[in-house]
Amino acid sequence: MAFNDLLKQLGGVGRFQQIQVTLVILPLLMTASHNMLQNFVAAIPTHHCRQPAHANLSEDGQLEAWLPRDGQGQPASCLRFTTPQWGPPFPNGTEANRTAATEPCTEGWIYDNSTFPSTIVTEWDLVCSYRALRQLAQSLYMAGVLLGAMVFGYLADRSSEDPPPRTSPRASTPPPTQPGPWSSLLHRLGRRKVLILTCLQLAVAGTCAAFAPNFHIFCAFRFLSGMSVAGITLNSVTLNMEWMPIHTRAYLSTMTGYVYSLGQIVLAGLAYAMPHWRHLQLLVSVPFFAFFIYCCFIIESARWHFSSGRLDLTLKVLKRVAWINGKRDEGAKLSLEVLQASLHKEQTTGKGRASAMELLRCPALRRLFLCLSVLWFATSFAYYGVAMDLQGFGVSIYLIQIIFGAVDLPAKLVGFLITNFVGRRPAQMASLLLAGICILINGVVPKVQTTVRTFLAVLGKGCLAASFNGMLLYTGELYPTVIRQTGLGMGSTMARVGSIISPLVSMTAELHPSVPFFIFGIVAMAASIVTLLLPETLGRPLPDTVQDMENRGRKLQEEQQKQMVPLQSSAQKRID
Repeated sequence: MAFNDLLKQLGGVGRFQQIQVTLVILPLLMTASHNMLQNFVAAIPTHHCRQPAHANLSEDGQLEAWLPRDGQGQPASCLRFTTPQWGPPFPNGTEANRTAATEPCTEGWIYDNSTFPSTIVTEWDLVCSYRALRQLAQSLYMAGVLLGAMVFGYLADRSSEDPPPRTSPRASTPPPTQPGPWSSLLHRLGRRKVLILTCLQLAVAGTCAAFAPNFHIFCAFRFLSGMSVAGITLNSVTLNMEWMPIHTRAYLSTMTGYVYSLGQIVLAGLAYAMPHWRHLQLLVSVPFFAFFIYCCFIIESARWHFSSGRLDLTLKVLKRVAWINGKRDEGAKLSLEVLQASLHKEQTTGKGRASAMELLRCPALRRLFLCLSVLWFATSFAYYGVAMDLQGFGVSIYLIQIIFGAVDLPAKLVGFLITNFVGRRPAQMASLLLAGICILINGVVPKVQTTVRTFLAVLGKGCLAASFNGMLLYTGELYPTVIRQTGLGMGSTMARVGSIISPLVSMTAELHPSVPFFIFGIVAMAASIVTLLLPETLGRPLPDTVQDMENRGRKLQEEQQKQMVPLQSSAQKRID
């Protein structure tokens, strides 16, 4: 609690915290737009085959004479007659389709541009036999997010001092080494510098994607954009959490979730105002140039400096925060000796830095990593299964995007209340369980009942959004400081694995329309059970080392044993 007490002495939630949290959280508004951008830049308008070049519509009749009908009596999207067909139309077109030869759309397609004047689908003809390429673009973006979570999560945890050799997380201070130039550079990053780097990368990559001359280059820049989004999200959350007192963490997590939800609503407005995909892509990318500039002036986490063994930098940033918060007298009292005395417990509990491999080597971290991986995977898997199929609801894509964004607001408020007053674990379990139930029910509701299906999808999506919101807070509180960013990065990695697999599962709808719903729902419900294996963190201090985390586990076990003693005594008396 020593570090938390220092933050309170220097103003708690003072002017510095208010300014920095606001500035650091703003980029998340636009990262939400990038995550959902596929719904608009890759929207599929109504389309049909272009008639042959030699066709004379004035002689052959209307264009419909070249188009067979599907089972609903609508013009087929991927076939055309080899010769024009005359005669009275059939109710569903089946008889005409059987008696006339058809062929693929060898000369391209005609698109309905009334809603979307241009998308990557219409520009590069990603329909019919090329339809899978549209999903490939989103999968590559999510693959970029996955790689970014691993790379930038690792770099942001690196020490500002010379990198130590691989040691146990409980080891004493390791002997000095002679790092190479690249190793030395990487080990000087931290939360702030990675945030600056990823804002610049997203600004450049997103802008270049808007001017991509072909599909392959577009996918390459979307991949780089995905990497940047992961780095921005992880470092924004961690940097804010490490500068805020313990009692404000749930509020901060909820506010972060609201910003992300607001970003989804903003995307609907931007997409409506800029329906051309290149203009929309540019519009959601250019603001990151501004984010890059002002992020150069934010202050690095004092907790990260301290965990890196740099008490001098810790003292420097704490004095600066005290000055901004108007606590100059408190700041003047700080010195290296005061910090060493105040943070003596954190200094002596273990200074070794835990690598990503320690998540599997150390038993306590391994159990935590496996459980959290299941939760991250299931939440993202089901979330993107619901959120990335807006055109399947049969209503305006702009309206459903607003509804999907707006439902997060009450859902996250309820999640916040449960998280802050009942506990992190009950909130996480309830949100996943309810989401799974809604998705399963949606799988058996007939498609004609669009209102019921839309309601269930919106409710399930809201629960999953609340689960995402709680996962960021819960994961950050469970992992110790020496590996917190890496842990968040690995959690985000598993979430990206879920988001990559989700479109593949959606393809099982070709076997039966309900199969994807059953898979998404069962996975979400199974993950809710895994939550029971995690400890509660409500009102408890952030652990700085693996030893802190193990001590917390032992205290929880002792508390549970004390609670069981009266129950056992009461049961024994009844038996006697």
